[in-house]
Amino acid sequence: MNLILQSLRADMATIERIAALTGARRLTARGARAYRCEQVNAAPDIKAQVEAECLAAEIDCTWLASESHLSDFKLLAMDMDSTLITIECIDEIADMQGLKPQVAAITEAAMRGEIEFPESLARRVALLEGLDATALQRVYQERVQLSPGAENMLDAVRRAGLKTLLVSGGFTFFTDRIKQKLNLDFSHSNVLEIADGKLTGKVVGAIVDADEKKRTVERVCAEIGIAPSQAIVMGDGANDLKMMGIAGMSVAFRAKPLVRAKADVALNFVGLDGILPLFR
Repeated sequence: MNLILQSLRADMATIERIAALTGARRLTARGARAYRCEQVNAAPDIKAQVEAECLAAEIDCTWLASESHLSDFKLLAMDMDSTLITIECIDEIADMQGLKPQVAAITEAAMRGEIEFPESLARRVALLEGLDATALQRVYQERVQLSPGAENMLDAVRRAGLKTLLVSGGFTFFTDRIKQKLNLDFSHSNVLEIADGKLTGKVVGAIVDADEKKRTVERVCAEIGIAPSQAIVMGDGANDLKMMGIAGMSVAFRAKPLVRAKADVALNFVGLDGILPLFR
């Protein structure tokens, strides 16, 4: 068993202290902010102590029973809101109506798994009824930002030959533009209904919920001729768990506790490119 430690802030003394807790045979650098602790003691009590120390020191830790090459995978599937980008688009759209607190509260409950996603989306979209559709462009231009490390991660996965999929419970207005901007291979999300230049408060067609996200990953895997075990899937909310569950590697990015607990990898402090030091 090896352990990868990554941090934007921790000093070398802290890294060495945590490595020593594991009885690591050797500590080596993997890039500027990542370290590999080799042949560590991964007994439950040691793991619990290390994870508590890492959380306190803002260090991401990943236990690896085996290490693969990035090119062993063939697809990177990503959630959009609060994963590939820093915001929840629907919350920012609602801000144009002065309703961000109400919508954000429903979003948070849905991401924690307290409300079924289709119900939460219907409730949130209904609050947007009557909003001028130009608000979508304002949100895209003024508020959409990529999460730290996104472009570095995407450059690396492309060089390794992986295809890319953006699958979101958000809206095509944003996924289509981000897909084009970042030259992604596939995208799938919800369609907001617009009539006479205004949002109707409805979604067109079936909602992209947790089951549809999973089906989308399976569909794209079949299309490119791979098994889901050859996919890396990244997300942050409860509606990402089903697609993460079929992946060869599941990555929780700054995620809700439920999602962190079930993912293979949890990145709480470093950027999306924090997946790169996990590979040979």
